[in-house]
Amino acid sequence: MPVTIDPPAGSALDLAEVAARLDESGVDLTQEDTIARCAALLAGLQRNRDFLATRVIAALQASYADQLEINRYSAQVFLLHRSPRGFYLRANLWPAATDAVYAASGPAAFSYGVPHDHNFSFLTAGYFGPGYVSDYYDHDPEAIDGRLGEPLDLRFVERSTLIEGRMLLYRAHRDIHRQLPPESLSLSLNIMDEGEHVPWRDQYIVDLGQKTDERGTIARRPTLTSGEMLLRCAVHLTGNGRDIAEQFARAHPVPRVRANAIAALAAVVVDPGGVLERGMADADARVRDDCARWLADGQAC
Repeated sequence: MPVTIDPPAGSALDLAEVAARLDESGVDLTQEDTIARCAALLAGLQRNRDFLATRVIAALQASYADQLEINRYSAQVFLLHRSPRGFYLRANLWPAATDAVYAASGPAAFSYGVPHDHNFSFLTAGYFGPGYVSDYYDHDPEAIDGRLGEPLDLRFVERSTLIEGRMLLYRAHRDIHRQLPPESLSLSLNIMDEGEHVPWRDQYIVDLGQKTDERGTIARRPTLTSGEMLLRCAVHLTGNGRDIAEQFARAHPVPRVRANAIAALAAVVVDPGGVLERGMADADARVRDDCARWLADGQAC
């Protein structure tokens, strides 16, 4: 499960100071000294009980223009600072099951009830309200290939709540949780890793079905870049698009991109089976498994 962080005591900090100090030092949540520094800054921001309300009111008075420009995420997310150094600060809203927004959008809009890991590391602290509930699981990410349907051998750790002041470090690919709504509306603060490597890492959505006694299997890998989608279109529009897909299928360093290039080619050639069979010789187990599944299903998707 995520690592519980016990931040040092200190005074409240304002957002501008926290952002400036993080910009100056950078963020690498795989390094202990950086984690300690970020924890102290996030704790200082969490102790500032006025900054978020002030920031939200200012955004509303400005017709939310800055959020529309910089927020690449859902309405649940309020961006506080995006750094050119590959990280960002955000606040997350967690509605209760009794809130109108939950009734309008349903639990899936907030990832409630969906066991998942993250393809990035982040530090989070409860800021307001009782906090969301999570069932936490642990597993060894080095022991899996990432194939759909692959067993994970999850180990249930605990069910606990992100109460005000509690701080956790979620480690990329390591920590899996199933979030549940809080008892009442809650907010959390996050320092998020946004390095260039993140879009190329797969996130896993987990099936905790009874057949595995909640040990889990990989159900979906939802991560997809715009370039991969454009490649799917390009092969239908131009021969150059097919040439690029051929190059990606053979030599792209990211297995998921190779698999999507193979699928794109299979959608436009006379002999899709031949393309998929070549893909089954790929060095990566995820690519081989995708191609074998598409071949068995008679389609690449």
